[in-house]
Amino acid sequence: MRKMKRQGKKEIKNGRLSLTLLFSCIVFLILLISLGIAILLVYLLAVYAHIPAIEDELRHPMPFLLLMSAVSLIIGVCVTFASSRLPLKPINRLINQMNRLAGGDFTVRLSFGRLTRSHPALAEIIDSFNLMAEQLERTEMLRSDFINDFSHEFKTPIVSISGFARLLKEGNLTEEERNEYIGIIEEESLRLASMATNVLELTRVESQSILTDVTTYNLSEQLRSCVLLLERKWTDKGQEMDLNFEEYDISASEELLKQVWINLLDNAVKFCPEGGTVSVSIEEEREGLSVAISNTGSDIAPEDREAIFNKFYQADKSHAKSGNGIGLAIVKRVVQLHQGAVTVQSGSGRVTFTVWLPRNLGSLSTQVS
Repeated sequence: MRKMKRQGKKEIKNGRLSLTLLFSCIVFLILLISLGIAILLVYLLAVYAHIPAIEDELRHPMPFLLLMSAVSLIIGVCVTFASSRLPLKPINRLINQMNRLAGGDFTVRLSFGRLTRSHPALAEIIDSFNLMAEQLERTEMLRSDFINDFSHEFKTPIVSISGFARLLKEGNLTEEERNEYIGIIEEESLRLASMATNVLELTRVESQSILTDVTTYNLSEQLRSCVLLLERKWTDKGQEMDLNFEEYDISASEELLKQVWINLLDNAVKFCPEGGTVSVSIEEEREGLSVAISNTGSDIAPEDREAIFNKFYQADKSHAKSGNGIGLAIVKRVVQLHQGAVTVQSGSGRVTFTVWLPRNLGSLSTQVS
């Protein structure tokens, strides 16, 4: 893998070097053409007696050299102006498309002719620009959907709290009704707090590039604690928890990893049917630890398996399950900060999220872009 990465970087470096040499050759060719035209013009003028013979001028070379320089300069400027439009055309087009992209037009794409695209470095520029534009367009669509969905998610509990608070204020309620309404207000308030907390947490981890609170602690005990925190949710649905792991220590950010396990376990419980099973396992793998959290239930469509880690994305388009598409984005970012990897597998009525983390983070660089 490392050898392939080094080879890929070498190819990119060679491609960019060849692009530099190509532009240098174009400039050198323009200079040669300018010089050739100047020499030809001076020669023709000398031959047809428009200027004294070159032999006579060599006795007093200064005027002749000044003339050559002036003619070369004029011709060079003209040739450069006429020919520079061709090599600069792709750059001008790139600048124009970048300006459109900066102006908010995320549908813009960069394309050149077959000859231009045949150069590896220029092809890389085109592909990188188009990939950037596609990602920005997708992010903008997700942002727009998130604003609509999140506004709806916020409005619903607020309306409920307001309505039941008004009923409590009016009075004339039985003790049973009063307790029921208070319970609903409490539940909706917690729902609002959870959504706000997730947004704040995502903002925090996205702006973080260095782990400063790395400690060595018992990962197995942390997972058991997270399962207990969600006990009410999985017991209310009659689900079973299958914990299959021994005791493992890890060097990591205990606070951030707790967010990972809470989000993954909460998703597993949420999408696991009543009476289903949620399984948690830990294995030593590739100088690290691999934590797998799986649940029985509906499979995740192949086209959604990568997208679900994007912020604001929800695979459940019907919004039958509560959520705002932030939890898995937090998971992905926290795992990246730990230089790990998170993957999802789905099939035969089981969904499994696997998180691989280096066991000793202190031996690695902890800065992530």
